[in-house]
Amino acid sequence: MENIDIVVLGAGIAGLGAALAARRQGRRAVIFEARDRAGGLLDNFEVDRFRFDYAVHLSFATEPLVREIFDRTPYLIHPADSLCFENGRWLKHPVQNNLYPLSPEEKVALIQSFLERPAELVGDDYESWLRHQYGDAIAERYPIKYTHKYWDTAASDLSTTWIGNRMRRAELGEILLGAFTDEAPNTYYTKEMRYPKKGGFKAFIQEMIDESDIRTGHAAVRVDSDARSVSFADGTTVEYGQLLSTLPLPVLARLMDAPADVMSAASRLVATSIDLVSVGIDSSKEFPLWLYIYDDDILASRVHSPSRKSPDNVPAGCSSLQFEIYTRGTESRFTKEQLLENTRFALGKLQLCDPAQVRFYDHRRLNYGNVIFYRSMESDRAVVLAYAAEHGVASCGRFGKWDYLWSNQSLVSGYESLTGPR
Repeated sequence: MENIDIVVLGAGIAGLGAALAARRQGRRAVIFEARDRAGGLLDNFEVDRFRFDYAVHLSFATEPLVREIFDRTPYLIHPADSLCFENGRWLKHPVQNNLYPLSPEEKVALIQSFLERPAELVGDDYESWLRHQYGDAIAERYPIKYTHKYWDTAASDLSTTWIGNRMRRAELGEILLGAFTDEAPNTYYTKEMRYPKKGGFKAFIQEMIDESDIRTGHAAVRVDSDARSVSFADGTTVEYGQLLSTLPLPVLARLMDAPADVMSAASRLVATSIDLVSVGIDSSKEFPLWLYIYDDDILASRVHSPSRKSPDNVPAGCSSLQFEIYTRGTESRFTKEQLLENTRFALGKLQLCDPAQVRFYDHRRLNYGNVIFYRSMESDRAVVLAYAAEHGVASCGRFGKWDYLWSNQSLVSGYESLTGPR
């Protein structure tokens, strides 16, 4: 049986970050990946010479470690401008700071509600936070509605621990300015987005892939922490000196045959899955970089344009879009036929392109999209992480840490699983 110093489960960006740290320490790390390709959520696919990432990926990393790696790849810079669609109108993001397209009556009602918002936060859930921040009218019309689409979970069932700088805190001056002019400044949490000139977002991590020892087609089926071994679906087993896992915590708990209390906590951990409908278009139309959709009759909560991210993503004279539809859990709420039909409907309602110019619609699924921060999630997560740590298994990455980590944070998470905090 082969004995390996460091075994890493999963060849996504966190696993690659761990392998990078091992190389810099002069140690041997082998990454085992269930799929036949490395890259994880940062991988991409091609349809008829159109390239698509797995959902919208753009970098705004500031960490020196990440910039050191990503900046080796020639990249394009985009302003962090996005739009929101609601009832036939386009508003800049974030909507509460860009009410200019609305009627005077709508603006007055929304701003009046903002002024009458609760003086104190009355609950520890996300809906209470939204009402406290924006007032009932803005909260109900925009973020509470969007929460149902993006998280497939009621805002009242979510905690607030994930918010960070992802949600713009409301300020009266910004709301008033955006109601009077369509030239309100961009208040997004970053001013620019970076994307590789060629090769899709995966190009940022291709060098790490090339330098790592990766064994694809190895789906782990058992982790024996007593024997310090991992068994795989192809019948092979390896022993390890150190084990790092990027697998989703519920999966890791099952592989470790964790006791009932740990499995109970793991069973409550839930994430969204994503249906991706990618559209190739025989037109060179330039779309917005990404869009948020509030209308209930459009299933997608978010749409982005791979061709806008880089012309290298499409054949000459063409463009592309990708629609993201989220479901709580690993089973989609919709059939493929429903998703494709609704995407055709959305293209017409959003007036993004002439349906006759569409070359193809492609559908595929990601079983894990974003961790859902239901209230008390952190206590369930802690139980599983503590069990793994007690048995010598380090867990890193978005689903290994079971946290809302961006790609740059996931890379750092994997790297620091061997080095400790930088």
